[in-house]
Amino acid sequence: MVPSYHIVTLFPAMFVALSGSGVSGRAIRNELCRARFWDPRDFTQDNYRTVDDRPFGGGPGMVMLAEPLDLALIAARTVLRREGVRQPRLIHLSPQGRRLDQTLVQELSREPALVLLAGRYEGVDERLFARHAIDEVSIGDYVLSGGELPAMVLLDAVIRQLPGALGHADSAAEDSFADGLLDFPHYTRPEVWLGLEAPAVLKGGDHSAIARWRLKQALARTRARRPELLSGRDLRAQESELLDELEREEKMYCRPV
Repeated sequence: MVPSYHIVTLFPAMFVALSGSGVSGRAIRNELCRARFWDPRDFTQDNYRTVDDRPFGGGPGMVMLAEPLDLALIAARTVLRREGVRQPRLIHLSPQGRRLDQTLVQELSREPALVLLAGRYEGVDERLFARHAIDEVSIGDYVLSGGELPAMVLLDAVIRQLPGALGHADSAAEDSFADGLLDFPHYTRPEVWLGLEAPAVLKGGDHSAIARWRLKQALARTRARRPELLSGRDLRAQESELLDELEREEKMYCRPV
């Protein structure tokens, strides 16, 4: 079954960046997945197509009305039910949610359908969450103007995990965080550029040596830039060996003369 992604948003035109170009756009065009957009304004009952109102209790900003969002979610779920998906995963993009990481991305890529709610303004009427089992996902500890950009980030990360989405079958497996480590450095032609030469090991054709070099570089980068990723990692024997090797090299280079 082709995964189906439904997005509830006041600004569906923003998603042309996702559906019209790059890996995600190609995946949608090649029918590796489907994307459909639901505008809450289409589910309003007044001439002004009102989707927000002032918050009870006072305060700045506006709050998204529960009714149009509720009807949009029901419409999306009805379509998915006809396609055979009875319980699609509902996600509200919110800075209060679970942090998006590669583990969650891979988990979501196995879902037959996702319904994403891209909120706006000061937030969403809390009663919507009483009616629907909605997970909350955050892309970071900061505030954006709405959930559209986080929804695109999530979908781009998920779609690239789908079989056939990338040009090479191993590309997704070699991404940063795919194995819990940062990515190793990459080089391409020319062999020498502005006096800087690509590492000889990458040009020697010894695939075992190349794999070892790449793992060592990934470990070095992770230790330098994101050491917390290593602190809870169950290290393989080769990883422990390479980390020890890196420490010995650092001590040698830092030895006073």
